[in-house]
Amino acid sequence: MSKGCVYIVDDDFAMRDSLEMLLASQDYETKLFRDGNEFLQAAPFLPFGVVVVDLQMPGMDGLEMLDRLKARKISFPVVVITGFGNITVAVKAMRAGAIDFVEKPFSEKTILASMELAFASPNALSEGDIKREVVQRLTRLSRREHEVMTRLVAGNSNKVAALNLGLSPRTVEIHRARVMEKMQARSLSELVRLAIAAGINPDC
Repeated sequence: MSKGCVYIVDDDFAMRDSLEMLLASQDYETKLFRDGNEFLQAAPFLPFGVVVVDLQMPGMDGLEMLDRLKARKISFPVVVITGFGNITVAVKAMRAGAIDFVEKPFSEKTILASMELAFASPNALSEGDIKREVVQRLTRLSRREHEVMTRLVAGNSNKVAALNLGLSPRTVEIHRARVMEKMQARSLSELVRLAIAAGINPDC
């Protein structure tokens, strides 16, 4: 039985092919697209599914494709993948509506976890309930942990955050680990998503 449709939008044939094989092995149906324009032309006629889009593509990039989907009110959960990721780009992708942001090279476990997250999103809690849950997690952070989290989701490296806070990089690493645990975030991009859900808008 199929777990659902996944639309893979990537100009890299090898990446499209490898993702298709992996997802098919996990009982997902897949359809491949060479670029954003090809997908946008087909999108109004496609059944509900999750979109996996590469950020860097010739012509229309992944962020522009996200913007056009939103403008056309096409509500597919989107997972952005990229080989040139940084937290600033992750924040832009999340603000544009991406469910997750995955950096290449990624493990099979990572991309499959993103699929589960994306397919769960339409049946997830309401936006208000999500915000209340994330705010509740925020209350578990100490003042210093909250300061560290704010700087991390704004794009600061451990070293820059340490300099700004007058701490050692090792101390920031410790606080960062505690933040990830208390916020129940499995990656920095997920921490960004949670922060935005709570109304914390990183200044990038």
